[in-house]
Amino acid sequence: MKIAVCVSHVPDTATKVKVGVDEKSIDPTGVTYIINPYDEFAVEEALKTKEKFNCEVVVLSVGGENNKETIRKALAMGADTGILLKDDSPRDSFGVAKALAEEIKNQCCDLVFMGKQSVDYDNSIVGQLTAELLDYSCVSIVVDFKLDNNKIIAGREIEGGKEIVETQLPAVITTQKGLNEPRYASLKGIMAAKKKTIEEKAAAPYSSLTEIIKMKKPPAKQPGRIIGTDASAVPELVRLLREEAKVI
Repeated sequence: MKIAVCVSHVPDTATKVKVGVDEKSIDPTGVTYIINPYDEFAVEEALKTKEKFNCEVVVLSVGGENNKETIRKALAMGADTGILLKDDSPRDSFGVAKALAEEIKNQCCDLVFMGKQSVDYDNSIVGQLTAELLDYSCVSIVVDFKLDNNKIIAGREIEGGKEIVETQLPAVITTQKGLNEPRYASLKGIMAAKKKTIEEKAAAPYSSLTEIIKMKKPPAKQPGRIIGTDASAVPELVRLLREEAKVI
């Protein structure tokens, strides 16, 4: 069995993001990029599965040259090989899924892990789209995973509870916080990752189905107002909620 784990190269959630001068992309100046946090759970689960079944883990990422930093992080954690599906132009979710699906097919991977969403665009659909393009089963938002004789038993989060799902390989699994505790890369792993070759391939051709018209930051929050300190303020509060905030 061969496992693919798909990772995104995203701005650090602690980074203050600014809109670029073109108003269609972010300004990369001073922005720190990291492996997508949800993808770390995917890498860890792929490595745990590798250790149990003695299989190979290949890391895939769609994007530009800088994505190699994120691939290298997964290699340092213990993945075997890395492939950069290179495309410097922005892609929508379907374009990313198409590139991933083509390479997963080429690699003959039976099991695919990826985060439930990336923390930049938060579309949360790349895993499901990839599965559909591959005609694989898909279980999303997984917080518990077991594999036995090609049978998958997965626990997933749903509104107000947890759902247990059974399916078969081949499958795409999208991971959620709580599935595991991602390991830290050891010094030995970091040194070994430097020697591992990251293969570059052109991402599958794609014409975007969507276009970013404009990006803008949300408006600044208005300062709070104290209407009063006792019950006499209630009528004025209700009026403001109705006429200004328009929430009632």
